[in-house]
Amino acid sequence: MKRIAIYCGSATPEDARYMQLAREVGVELATRGIGVVYGGGRLGLMGAVASGALDKGGEVIGVIPEALANSEVANHDCTELHTVTGMHQRKQMFTDLSDGFITLPGGVGTMDELWEAMSWAQLGYHSKPVGLLNTLGFYDDLIAFNAKMASVGFVRPAHQTILISAETISELLEAMTNYQPHKPIFSMSADDL
Repeated sequence: MKRIAIYCGSATPEDARYMQLAREVGVELATRGIGVVYGGGRLGLMGAVASGALDKGGEVIGVIPEALANSEVANHDCTELHTVTGMHQRKQMFTDLSDGFITLPGGVGTMDELWEAMSWAQLGYHSKPVGLLNTLGFYDDLIAFNAKMASVGFVRPAHQTILISAETISELLEAMTNYQPHKPIFSMSADDL
C-alpha cells in the first residue's frame, strides 16, 4: 500500500490519548513509507495525523471541501492540498488516491466515510481493504453492531470480512496487507443475493 485514506474526527477530545493515537498513526505510516490521504484540516485528530506524518517526512495529501477551506481550517502544510466542491467529490478523491482506508475515532462525518467505504467495497466500486482502528475500545459497540447486521442477514456471508479491525496500527496494517478481496454484489447472480 502506497497511500492510505485516514478517516477521523476534526474535534479534539478531552482525553489526550486520542490525539496521541492520531499522531502515532501519522508517524507509523510515514515511517513505513505510506502516504496519508485525509480530510485536509489542521484541527483535532485530523491535524494530529497530518503533523505526525509530516514531522517524519511523510507524504500528506489533504482533500477539503471549499466551505471548510474558506473557514480557515485548511492545513496548508500538506504535501498537496486539494480543494473540492463538496463531500461527494472529497470521498471519491479519497478512494481514487488511496490503496486502502483506516478509520480512527471520530463522529458522524467519520462514520459516513467508513460506511461509504464499506458499502462501495460491498458493491464493487473498489476492492481495497477497509480498516478500523479500535484502540481504547472506542469501536467495540460498532463492531458488535456490524456482527449483529451479519447475524440477522443484512450483511451477506461474502461481505462479512470487509471490515478489518485491530487494536494497534501495526496489527491493522498487517491485516490490511493480507486482505483478500471478496466477490462484489456487481458480479453476483440473483441467486447469490
